[in-house]
Amino acid sequence: MRSPVPALAGPSARGVVLRVLAAVMLSAPTLAAQEQVHTPGMTHPTAVQLPTQGGHAAFAAISEIIAMLQANASTDWSKVNIERLRLHLVDMDLVTLRSRAVSTPIAGGAQFLVRGTGETIAAIKRMTGAHVTMVMNSGGPRVVRTELPDGVRLIVTAADTADATAVAKLRGLGFIGLMADGDHHAAHHLALARGDVMTDHGH
Repeated sequence: MRSPVPALAGPSARGVVLRVLAAVMLSAPTLAAQEQVHTPGMTHPTAVQLPTQGGHAAFAAISEIIAMLQANASTDWSKVNIERLRLHLVDMDLVTLRSRAVSTPIAGGAQFLVRGTGETIAAIKRMTGAHVTMVMNSGGPRVVRTELPDGVRLIVTAADTADATAVAKLRGLGFIGLMADGDHHAAHHLALARGDVMTDHGH
């Protein structure tokens, strides 16, 4: 049977073919590497979508505020104080996770005894002081706040103590629900970062 590949004419021809094959084999890794080179502006259609959060709630909140300040041409960077916002977020963390709150039903609402140890005590006093002012100014429930050596006592009653639903809501929310209720926190954080003057605030 005749070979499908024509016989080479001689040793010199075979040498040329071998040299060509060797050159192709040597160039293959270089070509493959060139295919992996990243150039500016290159896109990767199959790349995994990046997450939208920074991996930590406080970090993500700070990142979002910075982006808002940078996008606002009127931002006065001589007044911006991101550290002030960070300290407030530390207080939020301490009050939310480290404090102890005991709720007791009273006529028209509830009493909250909120206590802590160490740095949590000061955080409780700062957070509740600022929040009580906001609640009263926004027409929310009536709040009487008394500082204790290790925290605060809050007497919270519905604006209409005869409103059974409002009273039940206060008791159901509890201390931390009262603190978290409302949409004022985002505006408050932005004001802190901008360096706005704020009364009844520890930072």
